[in-house]
Amino acid sequence: MNNKTLAILKPDCLKRNLTGKVIDFILNKGFTIKAMKQLHLTEPEAERFYAVHKGKDFYDELIEYMSSGPCIPMVLEKENAVETFREIIGTTDPKEAAENTLRRLYAKTTQRNTVHGSDSDENAQKEIAFFFPL
Repeated sequence: MNNKTLAILKPDCLKRNLTGKVIDFILNKGFTIKAMKQLHLTEPEAERFYAVHKGKDFYDELIEYMSSGPCIPMVLEKENAVETFREIIGTTDPKEAAENTLRRLYAKTTQRNTVHGSDSDENAQKEIAFFFPL
């Protein structure tokens, strides 16, 4: 079990001025931010990061969206970080997300769902290395 995960505050989070609220929510759930930066992904960078989704019907829209404005990748630390963070962000579709999860509270659509969270310990390591190489 890995104690680190990657979170990304997506472009809609920043455009809607939710950054402070979302970071406060994450910190109040006991996570520690170990690294954080703001950047604007280029389309090629977004394509590399989301290569696992290439060929899926939502891929092109995802790439366009994730390269549409700045985002904030963060390395979060807490015991059982990946699973715990997935629980607090909620399901991809905000209409189906549990009450008091980030996506239920702030997401507008399945695509513009405020935040990304790694889905496994293995992917967390890869995703952290993508944004924060050693």
